[in-house]
Amino acid sequence: MESPNKPFNTLTCPPRVARSLFFFLGFLVCPLRAEPYTIDSLVQKALTNHPELRFYEAQIDVATAGKTKAGEIQNPDLMTGVGNWRVVDLGTANLTNGPTWAVQLTQTFDWPGRLSLRKAIAQKEIELAELGLAQFRSALAARVRTLSWNILAGQEKTKAAEEVANRFQLLSEVLLQRDPAGAAPRLEARIIQASALTLGADATLARNELAAARFELNQLLGEKAESPLELRMENLTLNPPPALEPLLAQARQRNFDLRSRIREVEQQGFQVKLAENERWPSITVQPYLQRQTNNTRETQIGIGVSVPLPLWNRNKGSIEAARAREAQAEVMLTAQVRQLERDVAAQASHYKIHVEELAKWPADMLQSFRQAAAEADEHYRLGALPLSTYTELQRQYIDSVKAVLESQLGAVDARLQLEQLTGTKMN
Repeated sequence: MESPNKPFNTLTCPPRVARSLFFFLGFLVCPLRAEPYTIDSLVQKALTNHPELRFYEAQIDVATAGKTKAGEIQNPDLMTGVGNWRVVDLGTANLTNGPTWAVQLTQTFDWPGRLSLRKAIAQKEIELAELGLAQFRSALAARVRTLSWNILAGQEKTKAAEEVANRFQLLSEVLLQRDPAGAAPRLEARIIQASALTLGADATLARNELAAARFELNQLLGEKAESPLELRMENLTLNPPPALEPLLAQARQRNFDLRSRIREVEQQGFQVKLAENERWPSITVQPYLQRQTNNTRETQIGIGVSVPLPLWNRNKGSIEAARAREAQAEVMLTAQVRQLERDVAAQASHYKIHVEELAKWPADMLQSFRQAAAEADEHYRLGALPLSTYTELQRQYIDSVKAVLESQLGAVDARLQLEQLTGTKMN
């Protein structure tokens, strides 16, 4: 009979139990492979985890606190005093003494309308902070999309460069292992070897660019730069751009920079009104109570009002400065509108040119070039293709991949720029 304290041993347990145990341990040790990210999921992750978002959110809190501060009324001043009340009768020389005390409360009130103007100015600061947060979120999403498409394009570019570089490398190794008879075969082998070195350098450059884009994207996601990141390949859909006038109308209504300029003009208008309001002084009210006690008790209750007379200082300098800043804000708004219209027209033109150029190319053009390059390698090994044709096809394959990807990335960048300028999503 086995001892009840004997440790559990898989070698002596039933086979079915042992298989289940090994399967369970293997499931714990071998983690499941994470699914590749989509571009939209990366955007959502960046908008959730990016550390700089907290700065813009805190800026809204600062502006909100500023509005609370602008709506506060000045605290009253309390003044108290005690002393001795001494009265001398000049006729009889009679002297009487007694305690005396006084209490005075001083409260300053702003001229009517001043408090609401300060709150209106502070409200514009809140709106500017909210626009700053929205603009940063839009720019962050656009940057994540740009880097994601750059990574997908970089993967294709790296794949093509490594494919051709490996093809030349294998071919050069085979040719160098042989003993070429004559100068022509030996020189062909050196040409292929040199091409392999050049294409290997191009593949290395493509890998470095891909890694740099992945590092930046990881940081935008709030992850470590060296964290692994895998993207799911997506089909790029580039619709024809809309007409220019609707784009300009959307930009005038929704562009973040333009809306910020409008808020600044409105804020400067309130600043002018505040400066004009400050021509009139604040009003100070002073209720007081005073009591003296000797042979008699005297109590004095009253209220005083203090108003500075605006004789010499009518706040003229501040008013002129506020009006000048308002004029500057209006000029900057006009310049912003012109700059916006120019940028929208330029990006719309860029997007249209790229889309029209891509529409001229067959959808399977890259695949046909890839097949042609593989076919050229096969025929060259059989001796049915000259070296010049072989190397030209391989290089044209890489150049065509670069050309198509650069046109696609140019269209994506122009579309994202248009989305930021117009503040709308272009499907």
